[in-house]
Amino acid sequence: MRNHLSELGRRERQIMDIVIRRGRVTVAEVLADLTDPPTYSSVRSMLRLLEGKGFLRHEWDGPRYVYLPTHDPEQVRRTAARHFLRTFFDGSMESAMAAMLGVSDKPLSDEELARLSSLIERARGKTKGRRRR
Repeated sequence: MRNHLSELGRRERQIMDIVIRRGRVTVAEVLADLTDPPTYSSVRSMLRLLEGKGFLRHEWDGPRYVYLPTHDPEQVRRTAARHFLRTFFDGSMESAMAAMLGVSDKPLSDEELARLSSLIERARGKTKGRRRR
C-alpha cells in the first residue's frame, strides 16, 4: 500500500475508520459517527486532505460528494493488523490473541469459539505446508 494509515493524525484515522467501516460516506455521515465532532467544514476539509494524500476518492451522488477508500478494505485491515501486531506485541501473534481474548466484556459464544478454532486449524495447515517445502 502506497500510503499507510499510521502516517495519519488521530482525527484522520478516526475518519478513515468510519470510511472503511461504511464503505462510502458523506460529510454528514462522518459527522454523525464521530465522537466530539468538529464543524461540518472541518470534516469536509479533512476528507479533501485525505483525498489529496491518496487515501480517498470521491464520486458525485446528486448534490453531494460521496467519499470512498482508494484501497481494498481487506488490504487496509491486513496492513493495520500488521502495524498493530508489531507496535504493541513485538510481532507476537500469541500475545496479541491472548490480549484480545482478555478484553471482551462478554464471553465468546460457542459459534465464535468454533470459528476461531477453524481459523487456527487453517493456520496450522499453512504452517505445516511451509515446513514440507
